[in-house]
Amino acid sequence: MNPCSDDFIVANTAEEAVDRLAALHLQATTALSQALKRYLKERVKPDAAQQCQFRYPELRLIYLCQGEVPTTVRAYAKVQVPGTYSITVTHPAAFRKYLLEQLRPLMSDFTVRVEVGISQQNIPYPYVVEQGDELAGSGVTAAELARVFPSTDLSAATDGTADGLYDWENTDPLPLALFDAARVDFSLRRLVHYTGSDWRHVQPWILLTNYHRYVDQFIRHGLDMLVGESRFNRMVLPGNVVIERGMAEGEMQAIIENVIWHRYQMPAYHLQADDGHGITLVNIGVGPSNAKNITDHLAVLRPHCWLMIGHCGGLRQSQTIGDYVLAHAYMRRDGILDRVLPPNIPLPALAEVQMALQEAAAHVTGERGDALKRRLRTGTVLTYDDRNWELRWAQERPLINLARAVAVDMESGTIAAQGYRLRVPYGTLLCVSDKPLHSEIKLPGAAGAFYERAVTQHLHIGITALDLLRSQLNSLHSRKLRSFDEPPFR
Repeated sequence: MNPCSDDFIVANTAEEAVDRLAALHLQATTALSQALKRYLKERVKPDAAQQCQFRYPELRLIYLCQGEVPTTVRAYAKVQVPGTYSITVTHPAAFRKYLLEQLRPLMSDFTVRVEVGISQQNIPYPYVVEQGDELAGSGVTAAELARVFPSTDLSAATDGTADGLYDWENTDPLPLALFDAARVDFSLRRLVHYTGSDWRHVQPWILLTNYHRYVDQFIRHGLDMLVGESRFNRMVLPGNVVIERGMAEGEMQAIIENVIWHRYQMPAYHLQADDGHGITLVNIGVGPSNAKNITDHLAVLRPHCWLMIGHCGGLRQSQTIGDYVLAHAYMRRDGILDRVLPPNIPLPALAEVQMALQEAAAHVTGERGDALKRRLRTGTVLTYDDRNWELRWAQERPLINLARAVAVDMESGTIAAQGYRLRVPYGTLLCVSDKPLHSEIKLPGAAGAFYERAVTQHLHIGITALDLLRSQLNSLHSRKLRSFDEPPFR
């Protein structure tokens, strides 16, 4: 393969296309890494021929549209208008399963030609620096490296496709996927920074929480799965600390006690399975800014679903501390996404997710019918950016009353909006931890007792819901999340 060739080669199968993408990406990153190390050691600048090697591979799909357009109920892996679609790709070996899931049905159901070649988009040098140790003590500044090697260009890493900012009638080529290589690499590095673990450990089924006590229970659940009979084989903790099936329980516990999770802003915990359908729990902390931040980056991994399981304030007199709230609508008062997704845009409740959460609650609590209704309230969740919103109760009350809100928090509306915006199935199941409007606040003693009772059950409802959704992938990736002008890839 000529690394500077602009020629694109036709791939006859999806496997052939992904193999060539992986080979080109490895070739490019190896060349960039070696040139960078040589410069740090000998101050030798790469020449023009070498520089043209530092480019992402590109995947093209030419839709010939011969005859009648095939019809499919599938929400992804389909093309609707003839033309050329393309996307730059990073880490194709790691994304192999996802790429094959998109390409196989496209190449089977539609008259398309798939080509793979080298793009004109440079790979920024920071994305081939694994630990940063290479730069330490070299005497070379980042500004100097940016003058010699391709550097990060934030104008090239955008969400324009997801936010519908492209003119599809006058764009050539059309986007093949929501995120190109530069946008993906940007988020992969951020995931490592915020979560404290390699992005490759993140699983396609994601739980997001706003309290560390859920982490304690998730770790305990993970240990039970690894010690007993289950489909899970390892658990990865912040700092890329790994616990494997087959270890002694005492050894597992000692490893857990030595994990320094508080070094990371939003630590992540990954319970992995051989089939690739494991579960990741991220403690995102409190607030809509954190919620947007982490979902911006998780979205590039194209997870199957993310669920918010956290605490909320109950707004109705009939609620009891420890009750659950299944969000079927969101009143967004957080403001963080208003510029890209105005708050008047409705966020549809996804039937598959709603039913899975309700069935999981029934299964875990053992309650059904009226008994379950007394504990599980369905309604509108109000999301604020102000933790002390109660101080504006007189001004806020009329709007809350009109919305018929049943719970208030600081993350759920943002997470649902991000799922809608970035085409990731979403859902919310909250647990009432206080009732600020009814003189039931979280006092230290009562809060401790509540946490001990509720967190374990709540977490298991979330895990059970994900297990139920795992068996209905085709219906989960709903057309409700697809826009008029949508790239073929999910």
